[in-house]
Amino acid sequence: MLKIKDVNKKRLAKENFSFRLMVIPFMAFFFVFNILPVLSSIVLSLFDYDMVSLPIFIGIKNYVRMFTQDRAFIKVVGTTFKFAVLVGPGGYILAFLLAWMINEFPTPVRVFLTFIFYVPSLVGNALYIWQVMFSGDGYAYINNLLISFGFITEPIQWFQQPEYNFTIIVIIQLWMSMGISFLANIAGLQNVNAELYEAGAIDGIKTRWHELWYITLPSMKTILLFSAVMQIQAAFSLSSLQKTLVGYPSVNNSVDTLVSLITDVGTERYEMGYAAALSVFLFSIIIIFRYAIGALINLIGKSDR
Repeated sequence: MLKIKDVNKKRLAKENFSFRLMVIPFMAFFFVFNILPVLSSIVLSLFDYDMVSLPIFIGIKNYVRMFTQDRAFIKVVGTTFKFAVLVGPGGYILAFLLAWMINEFPTPVRVFLTFIFYVPSLVGNALYIWQVMFSGDGYAYINNLLISFGFITEPIQWFQQPEYNFTIIVIIQLWMSMGISFLANIAGLQNVNAELYEAGAIDGIKTRWHELWYITLPSMKTILLFSAVMQIQAAFSLSSLQKTLVGYPSVNNSVDTLVSLITDVGTERYEMGYAAALSVFLFSIIIIFRYAIGALINLIGKSDR
């Protein structure tokens, strides 16, 4: 009996060694391209560095400058949080609700609808549609329509007026958010064990809400967390959309975000130390949101009474 246990232990140890050996290349790339840049940013944020002169250690002065001297920082932080609150939960809930509804259709219809909602993330020039729609001249679709019906007498500069551009950017980002999160939710819903619904019906689950809360969502917690992480990343990394449609800087920094500011500070002004400090701040915010949302997802399936 002891010999059998020893043989099993040796076989298990050999299998574990093989698994660890296979993971080493991935872990090496993960460390070099993910962990190392984060650690480098933390260290570089304590220096004054312009990519020409040698780095000069200045301690936490970059962080002091960030919170007390940089007026643009305070403005873009507020804008970034507004985008995150609207686009993050909005895109997350929208992606799940659409996936949940589409999952009820027969397979051919479901596949077609999944493609329709996923295609914006595949089209590289999708933003061109919105540029044409909201262009500032009289030939743009929206301006031409409004002028034709007499609602306005002259074209509106949609992307150059703060009272319009923020709302338009939010709408476009929600439209574009039907990407990986939406596809992941479809896959997660397809993999829920159908027998669980039968068992739930026997145990007294009668409404779709209880079926969703106690069976569907708990069965796809991993997918929900993945989708949440992707939405957090997308919400806090908004930059290229605004730059393409509005330009940088926008009027009164109305749609500029932290990523836009980091790009400007690092690639235009070459203040790499300060750009690193801004990156560390953004990274810290994303980590806080990730664990907060993870805690909320863990509440799924708990009693609602």
